[in-house]
Amino acid sequence: MLRSGRIIYTNDLPIYTAFDSGVVRYPGALVADIPTNLNAMLLDGRLDLSPISAFAWAKHADALALLPDLCIGARNDVWSVVCVSRAPLADLDNVEIAVTRESASGRNLLRILLERRYGVRANFVEHPDPFAVAAQGKPALLIGDRAIDAALTFAPGNVRDLGTEWHAWTGLDMVFAVWAVRRDVLMMHGEEVAGAMDALVAAQRWGTEHREAVVAAAQATYPRNAGYYAAYYDTLNFVFDAPARAGLKRYVEELFALGAIPRVPSVDPEVLVVSR
Repeated sequence: MLRSGRIIYTNDLPIYTAFDSGVVRYPGALVADIPTNLNAMLLDGRLDLSPISAFAWAKHADALALLPDLCIGARNDVWSVVCVSRAPLADLDNVEIAVTRESASGRNLLRILLERRYGVRANFVEHPDPFAVAAQGKPALLIGDRAIDAALTFAPGNVRDLGTEWHAWTGLDMVFAVWAVRRDVLMMHGEEVAGAMDALVAAQRWGTEHREAVVAAAQATYPRNAGYYAAYYDTLNFVFDAPARAGLKRYVEELFALGAIPRVPSVDPEVLVVSR
């Protein structure tokens, strides 16, 4: 039985609600945690496959095979990855920015935007509660549900959606997370990996067709105003299609330009061949 990760934020519910409700059976064990912990567990062997930050996959592509069909990304706005700052991003040279330890992709996207788009270098400082820092009027990076809280709390002009920033600069999708499997697991358990991905794709399709159930699950997890989650899920993209791959390709190229990854990996997913 494969040990598989899942992200604990509400942005995973369009895929995982089908499992939670028993409509689709997942052929393995699911472990819920924040993205950086899932990254670590996949890399050290505590997980076999998992959603993983796009940055972590790119950095460790020799050990992790990119899986097809699914991602967590945005065509334009993302809502749940934001930098809260009274000053424009272009004015943050040498400024301290509080960052969460929960996301590698979001942190590196902010670095790309600052250094490659605006030509400035900020000082990232890990903080246990970047939201509290933002409430003090200081720059902070927020992801997931706390990023959504920020957009609903602070002045709109101070909340900078990093998906919007990326798309305005590149014209491309942004991919924050991909599904990856350890290469040793893929070699030994290819049929199980293919079965897991079949279940995930079926769950994602069910979530698309039963959005009201997904919204209800989100409301039960983290209540928000009526209509919010329906609009939020419309901003996200879960299909690892050609536009998503093009955005991921540009992202890893920018990471390499910064020296953040050792090489530019291929964004073509692994072909899962299963004997029936």
